[in-house]
Amino acid sequence: MYLSRDEEAIYRGDKGETLRRMMEILVALGDIYGAERLVPVRSVQVAGVSYKNIGDAGLEWISDLEGQVVVPSVLNPAGMDLYCWNDMGISKQFATKQQETIEAYRSLGVTIDCTCTPYQIYSHLAQEGDHLAWSESSAVSYANSVIGARTNREGGPSALAAALIGKTAMYGYHLDINRLPSHVIQVKADLVGSDYGALGFLVGKQVGDGVPLFLLRSTPSRDELKALGAAMAASGSVALYYVDGVTPKPPESGYDHKGCENISIEREEIEAVYAEHKGEDADIVALGCPHCSREELERIADLLAGKKVAKEMWVCTARKIRDACPDLVARIESSGARVFCDTCMVVSPATERFGKMMVNSGKALVYLPGLGGVNAAFGSLDECIDVALGRRRA
Repeated sequence: MYLSRDEEAIYRGDKGETLRRMMEILVALGDIYGAERLVPVRSVQVAGVSYKNIGDAGLEWISDLEGQVVVPSVLNPAGMDLYCWNDMGISKQFATKQQETIEAYRSLGVTIDCTCTPYQIYSHLAQEGDHLAWSESSAVSYANSVIGARTNREGGPSALAAALIGKTAMYGYHLDINRLPSHVIQVKADLVGSDYGALGFLVGKQVGDGVPLFLLRSTPSRDELKALGAAMAASGSVALYYVDGVTPKPPESGYDHKGCENISIEREEIEAVYAEHKGEDADIVALGCPHCSREELERIADLLAGKKVAKEMWVCTARKIRDACPDLVARIESSGARVFCDTCMVVSPATERFGKMMVNSGKALVYLPGLGGVNAAFGSLDECIDVALGRRRA
């Protein structure tokens, strides 16, 4: 892999041990994946934030690093709400370790916005055509697919390396040749809301790490695109997808999608996802995976208006979104539901005390049993609210 003189100097250790180690990570990745060079990145999103996932070894590794990030860098969700962790049932011991992890990142100059949806709070982090080094699977999918930026799914160490160096290895989705569709998905149903999560849940399993191009009857909103990509990234390893007439187009050389595998999805298959994961007996309802937008908070507040929840209910969002709409938060919490920030049901140990959790997220449906140790149910937003309120649907 070609390195410039400045990059070679960092690799030799001329600019300190931390940067030498970071450059070693980037060069090793480049060598593995056949990158010809490094490419500057506009921003970085770092995973490996929840103490539940990184443990003492990860905390020690981060704490040993020195220096400051050189591009805008934000964090993935932590294992708890950084201010209301006691309300989630988090232990003091875990909270202490989680705060130490956050402070280790803060000392490196990373912005403490613990969210899987950084694009919802900062427009300057990613624009069409930008090279990025983002980590969280749904954020990577959104950046590549909806924004039209270019990023691989970075691991925690490689993302932090990119943040401190300002570059990443140029391979994978940074290159046009890897951004061509591999599958054409014909959806023979009108979709709305959580149907997109169900669709992603199905398609991710079928295409694996492919690049699907969707032909849809309906026009999805940005929140619905967010849900679609998040589910495919979880049930498969989809980091890039296209929706014909909605998202940025594939590179012109491959837009005729000849040679793609064709898949047809019927309404009955969407309905089966709901039928197979019913949640009337759930102990808790959790929304916001990925983190809720302001528009989603508005919808939740409207559905809860004048009512009281009968079961525990969490609504997860980015702190900056919560702070920007205190009226909506107050309306939601007047029902007895809680709005938590900085975390989500997938990465928090608070989830482990429940037997069954109902979600409207295809991503959470995949991850909760393995990462959270809790059975998962799936339904529309309306169905989730009904379960939280103790209603029985006809």
